[in-house]
Amino acid sequence: MSWKKERDLLIAQTMAFVQSVTGKQPDAELDVDAKPILAAAPAVEAAPLEAAKINAAEIITSPAAPPKDVPVDIQIPRMIVASDVRTEIQARVANFRAHQERFNRERAEYFCATLTKLRAAIESDSAPDRSDMTPPRR
Repeated sequence: MSWKKERDLLIAQTMAFVQSVTGKQPDAELDVDAKPILAAAPAVEAAPLEAAKINAAEIITSPAAPPKDVPVDIQIPRMIVASDVRTEIQARVANFRAHQERFNRERAEYFCATLTKLRAAIESDSAPDRSDMTPPRR
């Protein structure tokens, strides 16, 4: 038997089982080809129907109440208020500005220190003796 026939047989058997459990009559919309496949299929032994029945009351039960000794603390998330968002944004902007001001101050201090060192190096170095230099050729 090909896998397609096996698949169709399984679908037909499943639909028949579902209809037998729910108590519905078979739909007229089923494939016409499904009935000959059921007749031609080898007999499959199944468990008795009583073993397959499930008591719906056992499955669908009312939700169990929480035990009395366990406190139920449900934390409801706090609503985001526009003023909270605004204060958070203002705090972040203030932190960013403070960081930029510190960065600019440190950069200016470094520039001044480097310029001072350069001027000191230029002043301490005496002017080179021009006699060592050869005149440029023309």
